[in-house]
Amino acid sequence: MTGKVVWHMTMSLDGFIGDRDDKLDWSFGVNEPSELAAEVIRTTGAFLCGGRLVDAVGDNRPYGGVWTGPVLIYTHKDPATNPVPEFTYVSGDIRDVIANGLKAADGKNLVVTGGAVPRLTLDAGLVDEIVLHIVPVLLGEGVRFYDSPGVEPTNLKVLTTERTNFRFEVIK
Repeated sequence: MTGKVVWHMTMSLDGFIGDRDDKLDWSFGVNEPSELAAEVIRTTGAFLCGGRLVDAVGDNRPYGGVWTGPVLIYTHKDPATNPVPEFTYVSGDIRDVIANGLKAADGKNLVVTGGAVPRLTLDAGLVDEIVLHIVPVLLGEGVRFYDSPGVEPTNLKVLTTERTNFRFEVIK
């Protein structure tokens, strides 16, 4: 069985994933734990994000440490310069990075998160699902959830809604 590529993200009600200073503290502990989040964690085999997210959260493991598995950091810097030794730094074409991430997930899902990595993955037609948690806060400015001028619209099918938690299938 091959896993899916799941874009898992928390955003503000006005569509930001990071505040004006790239901080994420506004997103922690606001929403109640959800069945959808628990399912994502349970079905995740590997986790892929960009270096900006590591800069924002440091060497903290995804999902507060309740999940263990390979963490891949997509970077344009030399992958040999691992600031966090237990993470694997990768670079290259996003298609190859996603293929290797799915191998690392070993039949489970590959979660992509952050700003640039999910956008590149979606624009390459590689995202299967988007799981989105909306925090009831208005940031006013910051890092947008999705910003990709010039691309064709991406159609989504609603799979699950659970209060402020949503799952969409990417229609290809």
